[in-house]
Parts: sequence; structure tokens; C-alpha cells
Amino acid sequence: TNPGFVVRITQAGLDYAHQQAIKFLEQELGQLKLQDISGDFRVLRVGKVRYEISRLYLRSFHLPHSSISLVPRVGLQVSISNAFAELDGNWRVKIYFLRDHGSFELKVENVYIKISLQLGRDALGKPTIDTSACSTHISKVHVHFSGKLGWLYNLFHAAVESRFRKLLEKQVCESVAKSVRGELQPYLRTLPVTAKLDAMTGIDYSLVAPPAATAQSLDVDLKGEFFSLAHRSAVPFSPLPVALPPDHSHMVYFGASSYFFNTAAFAYHAAGALVFNITDAVIPKAVEFRLNTTTFSAFVPQLEEMYPNAAMKFMLSAPSAPFLSIGPQGLSFQPVVDVQAYAILPGSSPAPLFLLSLVSNVSAVIDVRSGHLVGSLKVGRIKFTLKQTNVGTFQVRQLQSLVNTIASSILLPRLNERLDQGFPLPLPERIQLSKILLSFHQNFLLLGADVRYQPR
Repeated sequence: TNPGFVVRITQAGLDYAHQQAIKFLEQELGQLKLQDISGDFRVLRVGKVRYEISRLYLRSFHLPHSSISLVPRVGLQVSISNAFAELDGNWRVKIYFLRDHGSFELKVENVYIKISLQLGRDALGKPTIDTSACSTHISKVHVHFSGKLGWLYNLFHAAVESRFRKLLEKQVCESVAKSVRGELQPYLRTLPVTAKLDAMTGIDYSLVAPPAATAQSLDVDLKGEFFSLAHRSAVPFSPLPVALPPDHSHMVYFGASSYFFNTAAFAYHAAGALVFNITDAVIPKAVEFRLNTTTFSAFVPQLEEMYPNAAMKFMLSAPSAPFLSIGPQGLSFQPVVDVQAYAILPGSSPAPLFLLSLVSNVSAVIDVRSGHLVGSLKVGRIKFTLKQTNVGTFQVRQLQSLVNTIASSILLPRLNERLDQGFPLPLPERIQLSKILLSFHQNFLLLGADVRYQPR
């Protein structure tokens, strides 16, 4: 299935995410809780030596050099080099009846860590991430003991360093796996794969396939589909392929296809949101005419005779969801609107007067604000025809100015008010966009941006 919405994270975007994650991992490793170490060994002409290492305290763990790389068709790989750590602790030694104790400092240098991350999606279409492999190699461990019997320390010096090396190599990878599952995975799940937009519609950003790593970017295909909350029905058209251009100057790119926008029109139409009732109460006071049969009798003379001085109502509705197109010149569509005129009669149902069909070229201006796609519509010249009349024939062209006023002064502001609220982009929590660039291509809108993470 082709996606309706595509997200591309470039190497620059991965590098930025990696910087934020490494800061957190450095903090996590700096809080490692190391278990006590004990053991014994025999020394020639000395006998059995028993030692205990306790109250281990990791003062710091530094990750000065690290990088993230894409592994095509596999996922991501994080490489950390020349890391180092410092620890404090207490020691105790027993040889026969001879005992000694003290404190020590331990320095770990030239730590190399390699982490492989596997990306996927769960049954709900949310992204998943896990460590598929992790290896740690420590080249140098140096222990400095404090105490009176220096010859004793040398007896178990090498043994302690070897135990520390194995212990740290194991616990570093355990901490990495814990951080990925306990922090990174829950954070990715803050991506809103489904969201309620208003009382009538929602949006579906679920992944249609696992994220795909290529040599240059990480591509994520989303469903990108609006739906009616009251009744979600199958969309009667399919998304076309979206081929993002080879541009990597921004951290992230969003490709919103024409399918994405057309499902919005389809969902709002299915929810009954594209029906507007216009009465005299909503006519701006600045407009010179009132919505009654006295005004319209100048164009439809028989109205004054059939319904003298009666209030009127217009019901505007779309007989079908408007279908828009996207090309290099922008976004445009040509909606059809039915306008049913009624006379409002006291104590009786509204009397149908006539039905007009309106057609106009409409262009849209798209922008991004606070992580939302916002827009506004501009209507060209309106053409209309008389589809049905209950008051006899009349010259439809004479209604042109009134219809234009109703469309531009009443209907358009209502639509633009909703579009100005916008629709959320698929962003995890605490992500803000900057340096935004919009461009139109055949069948899709391309949004390029840099990102900034806001910690709690």
C-alpha cells in the first residue's frame, strides 16, 4: 500500500537525535549500580588470599566521541570510542590471621561500545526500537589502592582489574538495552498515530511499514488518512506513490500527498461538516442587503407575491467531497456547492424556493505553525446554474453579486477559520520545527525543516 504521508529523517536529523540520546546515555551510565566483588586465589609461599570489593561508587562516565550511522535494510548503528570512567570503593583483604582494608580509586580508559538498533512497528502502527546487538570492549583498567601493606595490594591487583573489566563490559550493555527499552521506546510511542482533530474527524498517522534505512536517510511511510469519528468508511480512492526529491539540507522532510488532503475533504463530507445554514442573523451588518423575500423579490418578482416579507434561509452543501490536485504551481480544486433557498414561515416548515449549483476555482495557501499545517482558501469567480425552482423561472445572472457576497463574506471566513486552526504533523512530544521550507511537487506537498528537542 502506498503511504499517504511520508517522513524522511536525514543524516543531519539522526546526528541531532544522537546528540540528545548520548547526553541521556551518559547520565544513565554515570548512575550504574555496580555489585560487590569478592574472591580468593592462592599465592606461592603465601597461601590463600581472600579479598572483597564493596561500596562501589561510579563518579563519572564520559562519552566524548560517538557517531550514528545508517545500515541499509537493517537499521541504525551507534559507535562510541575513547570513553572513560572513574570509580571509588572500599577493599578488604584476609591472609590467614592478617587483615587489612582501605579505599581505592579505579580509572577505566579506552572504552569502545558498539550498539545496533532494530526499527519496526507494532500492531497499532506505532514505531518500535530495540537493541539487536551490543558489544563493549575496555582496553585499560587501573586501580590505585590506599593502605599500609602495599605488597598485599599487588597480590590481587591484576585479579581485581580483570573482574572489573568483565563486570563493566557486561553492565554497560545491560544499561544500554534498559535505556532503549525504558526511555527511547516509550518516547517513540508518543508519536500520535491516531488523533482526534475535532468533534467530527480524526487523523491516522499509523506506520504502514517498518522504518526503512537507506544509505542516506531513514524513511517512514505513514497511512496519512483523515476519517469520520461517527462512521469510518473505506476511502473510495487510493494514494499515488510519493517520490521525495534527493534533498538532504534539512534534518527532516514531510511529504503530504494529495491523498492526504483529499481524505480530509472526504472525512468532513462524510461527517456532514460541509453543510452550512445561512440566515439573516449571520449576515454582517456592513452588508447592505437582508436575507428576506423583500430583498430577493427584486431578482425573483414572484417571491413577494408568494411569500411576502418572509425571512429566508440558504443551506449550502457539497453534493460530493471536493477533490483537489497538487502540482508544481500549488494546490487547487474546483468544488461544487448546492445552494438551497428557503422561505421561513411562522408555525410551518421552511418552504423550498430554488436550488442553485455553484462552481468556482479555489486555490489554497499552506503554511506551518506550531507543528500544525494551516491554510487559507481563496475563491475565484463563481459560476452558477439553476438546478430546480419552486417559484417559477427567473434570471439567475442577476443573483451574481448577492451570491458572491454570501460566499466571500460568510462561507469563506467560516472555512478559513477552521483551516487556521490547522492539522497536527506527526511529531513526537517536545519537538519543535524551525527553518521551515515549503514546496509543491507533482501529487504532493514537501515540507523541509530542522528540529529542536525541548527537554522536560
